[in-house]
Amino acid sequence: MIADELIEILPTLILCGIFAWSMHKDRSRYRNIILLDLAAVSLAGLLIAAAGQAGEAVMLVLAAVLFLLFLIFPFFLIYNGFVMMKREGHGLANLLSLLLGVLLLAGELAGFLFLIGAYLQSETLVRFLDSMSPVIIFIIVTAGYVSFVFLSFMFYCIFLQWIPHTRDFDYVIIHGAGLKPDGTVTKLLADRCDKAIEVYRKDPTPPVLVPSGGQGADEAVSEAQAMTAYLTSQGIPGEKILQEDRSTTTLENIRYSRDLIKAQPGRHKTALVTSNYHVYRAMRYARRVGLDAVGIGAHVAFYYWPSALIRECIAVHSEKKHLIIFLAGYLVLLVPALLISIFHL
Repeated sequence: MIADELIEILPTLILCGIFAWSMHKDRSRYRNIILLDLAAVSLAGLLIAAAGQAGEAVMLVLAAVLFLLFLIFPFFLIYNGFVMMKREGHGLANLLSLLLGVLLLAGELAGFLFLIGAYLQSETLVRFLDSMSPVIIFIIVTAGYVSFVFLSFMFYCIFLQWIPHTRDFDYVIIHGAGLKPDGTVTKLLADRCDKAIEVYRKDPTPPVLVPSGGQGADEAVSEAQAMTAYLTSQGIPGEKILQEDRSTTTLENIRYSRDLIKAQPGRHKTALVTSNYHVYRAMRYARRVGLDAVGIGAHVAFYYWPSALIRECIAVHSEKKHLIIFLAGYLVLLVPALLISIFHL
């Protein structure tokens, strides 16, 4: 009996163990997103098996929760898109949640159209669906795949925020995020500074804060200078601030800050403080430039978070290796589905 139970839980233990090992080695690896999916599916299967006779009911509840999540998600994104346009303007970056919501809603409508056709058994509707099946299959697969990839990315980014981190840092890099016209920090940047100040005050040996960001063409001062003014106004002593005022991108933020930190004597244990949606990509860049750092997320307004996370997801999947993985997974699903719909295999 015990041996049978061990056999049942062994796959889950192995997958969770691999995921834990991978997270311990490097939290910025893309493989962690895939491993988290596999571990979650395995845990769900174990939960259903452990429920015994109630397993079917548990499975139905889990299926219903997932169905509702996928059903509601497009409407939430569309609503969020209108909120973003109202508060942040009509730029493309602010339309991302609206566009993704429309794509996912189109996939859902295409799926419901198939179900309605199968239920009603209408000859006219069946002929129409048959003639349009490649298009409908394309929409369903595309919407479903994009939805799955984004939700997997989103849940991993959330998971990163739940993981405890050490408080014994030597340096804390604060990523820049644009300034107000008068040269003071925006709410987004102030939140990053506040999180860095929180880390500073909780650390048993207060670290050096490294505000990082150069001066844009439309900015009165460098982001580093504006952050320094904010930090000192909140009681951070000047000797505990090391400005990096040359960078113009996230990658440069980390590379130039790394150079400043490595030039200092002593230990160099580092934290990266940025908005919570940006932590994963910042950690990826840190690994790229050889900086061993922990990512810490600062609060961001909830309405802003979905569009910002979509940008992060696009940026990560635009990298050559991950773009290949993304397209390969998409084609593995799409091509067989299209062949079946066209040739009725």
